[in-house]
Amino acid sequence: MNATGTNIPFVAGPPFNRPSGPRPGGGSRRPFRGRVVKEDPHRINSRIYGVSEVRVVGENIEQGVYPFNVALRMAEDLGLDLVEISPTAVPPVCRITDYKKFLYDLKKKQKEIKAKQATVEMKEIRFGPNTDDHDLNFKTNHARKFLQEGHKVKAFVFFRGRTIVFKERGEILLLKFAQELEDVGLVESMPKLEGKRMIMFLIPKKKK
Repeated sequence: MNATGTNIPFVAGPPFNRPSGPRPGGGSRRPFRGRVVKEDPHRINSRIYGVSEVRVVGENIEQGVYPFNVALRMAEDLGLDLVEISPTAVPPVCRITDYKKFLYDLKKKQKEIKAKQATVEMKEIRFGPNTDDHDLNFKTNHARKFLQEGHKVKAFVFFRGRTIVFKERGEILLLKFAQELEDVGLVESMPKLEGKRMIMFLIPKKKK
């Protein structure tokens, strides 16, 4: 007997199936991609294919052109890897080395190059025509630090009002400033009067 009091048999409906397609609201399940494996930047050992011979380089080995199988056996006998370092050469150039150490040295060298290519800034040092020795020494020390860090230095004497008549004094001041820094910097352009300013540029001295 059902809820209405009649003896009508219960008939089960069809099973519920979750609709396919995007979720309501536009969302969707992201497919599982698994672990992402980063490929080596070089072809090594048996991953080197399509070549019959290679030029072998490395430390403590007889360098020259060898059949690929011979070169691979040479690396295996030394417990090292055969690393393709110049695939476009004819024949391709391979180095027999420890690949992990090879990558470490390569990354270290790239960091050093990047550090040397750091942005060079222009640092300004301002003087007045009546700058005394104490102020000159103070600003010279600042300029020395800038040059040692690899930056350029723009030094100038600003002439206010009638002090422009002392332009020779400003030139002497800048040349004295440059002389104090000759161990770390080079004069890129000599003092030159531009409007109310006499300007001189210094660049870092290359280390031997």
